[in-house]
Amino acid sequence: MPTISHKGLSMPESPIRKLVPFAEEAYKKGKTVYHLNIGQPDIKTPDIALDAVKVHSLDILAYTRSEGSDEYRHKIANYYKKHDIHLTHKDIIVTTGGSEALLFAFGTIMDVDDEIIIPEPFYANYNGFSTASGVNIVPVISKIEDNFALPPIEEFENLITNKTKAILICNPGNPTGYLYSKDEIQKLASIVKKHNLFLIADEVYREFAYDGHQHYSIMQEESLKEHAIMIDSVSKRYSMCGARIGCLVSKNKEVIKTVLKFAQARLSPPTLAQIASEAALETPQSYFDAVIEEYVDRRNTLIQELQKIKGVKVAKPKGAFYCIVELPIKNADTFAQWLLEEFDINNETVMIAPAAGFYSTPYVGLNQVRIAYVLKKESLIKAVNILKEALKIYKG
Repeated sequence: MPTISHKGLSMPESPIRKLVPFAEEAYKKGKTVYHLNIGQPDIKTPDIALDAVKVHSLDILAYTRSEGSDEYRHKIANYYKKHDIHLTHKDIIVTTGGSEALLFAFGTIMDVDDEIIIPEPFYANYNGFSTASGVNIVPVISKIEDNFALPPIEEFENLITNKTKAILICNPGNPTGYLYSKDEIQKLASIVKKHNLFLIADEVYREFAYDGHQHYSIMQEESLKEHAIMIDSVSKRYSMCGARIGCLVSKNKEVIKTVLKFAQARLSPPTLAQIASEAALETPQSYFDAVIEEYVDRRNTLIQELQKIKGVKVAKPKGAFYCIVELPIKNADTFAQWLLEEFDINNETVMIAPAAGFYSTPYVGLNQVRIAYVLKKESLIKAVNILKEALKIYKG
């Protein structure tokens, strides 16, 4: 029998999606499953985006330019200008989701066995992207006791070798909800300039900053012109996860020139989704104000309910819509599967994402889970109560 590649065998399963078969079996048994495992907002997609697809006048659903349509990229540049990020449409390449932007970034700046430093826990698919690219993640561990704050700069510098090509952050963070301050961004900027590295920032949750905190982008640091690569997406901002439209942004002309070659190899981003995404840029600020107010309310409700459970530790997020929760158990994978297969209250149960998959360091985060507060308050309260009752009888 032909063999599977080492790369394929090494590709990690998604901690977010690997339990789906067990959830589907729960559905077949007539159970209601509260999904705390995935960042799929229940917020309505702006009508302006949906209507743009409904009323389009295309006769042929044709390719667009590999870098994305000119009209859309001009409008993205104008959107960033409102956030004090000044660039041109030529600094932007539209991608099939933020995921493709990350893969393009990895392929552009790193070769096989090169290294990228990432504070962990981090977005689980960074593990997959690094495996697909043959790149090694060098983790800097942040801790729940410190609310997942950026580790001391010395910890980054101690890890830099001649194989290091970049530092990658997610800001605000998935899965921690941590929001990097301007001072922290500037400290990272000083490191990458000192050691001639790239700084990649996954900023897809930029709109979701809470409690008066402001998001500060790496693209606002003029000194990072040759070093900064920003990843963005419409998925969370406009509740358009299924559109699969993102972008890679950099003022480094060699980076953009090289990324474009990867973009040409996959031909073009989806046409109808670009139409929807272009229209979404006209979404009024009132939409975001209401969404942020809703998420803050959900976050506060979730944290308040979790803190009532004995033995549970939770970090309070400053942005995005996730938090890491430490449970009084040994193995979150086993617990998450047990919840779907064997436990329910009045035929209701919950689905959570085991957090070990959000680390690259082995055996870290085994008793942690990521919870996405993308459900309405009433559902969050029910879901946490199910979790509380489950922990009372769980033997693991």
